[in-house]
Amino acid sequence: MKKLELNNYNSDNNDSIKHLGFISKITETSTTVSLKENINCSSCKAKSACGVSEEETKEIEIFSTNPSFSINEPVTVVLEKKLGLKAVFWAYFFPFILILTVLIISSIFFKEWIAGLLSIFVLIPYYLILYFSKDSFKKTFNLSILKHSYQ
Repeated sequence: MKKLELNNYNSDNNDSIKHLGFISKITETSTTVSLKENINCSSCKAKSACGVSEEETKEIEIFSTNPSFSINEPVTVVLEKKLGLKAVFWAYFFPFILILTVLIISSIFFKEWIAGLLSIFVLIPYYLILYFSKDSFKKTFNLSILKHSYQ
């Protein structure tokens, strides 16, 4: 995995997803950033399916020990696009494929309603596995914080 280098960051880089926010909490091991509502969300056709477009403020905990930030400082949160696609895969695409596969296979052996219940209940162990492997995902989905420069 290629880590974003803050010193070599190019603001016109199309390989990353950027979102404006401000520092809301700083601890010894992490920094919490509150994301501002994206101005582009109001005209987006997919905003109803997107978690970022909702009205309420979102908070992201970023594991960083950079002491150069202060509370309420405007920042830009950066995530590589390929990691964003990986997150969409694990959150939406894989569970859909899992449900569909279990539904098709179990409908061969069981009645329809049992197959439907099995296909939904298979998500319980899936999300439990995701929950218990959250530390691994935190390492994989490494976000970067950049000081916001007003231009």
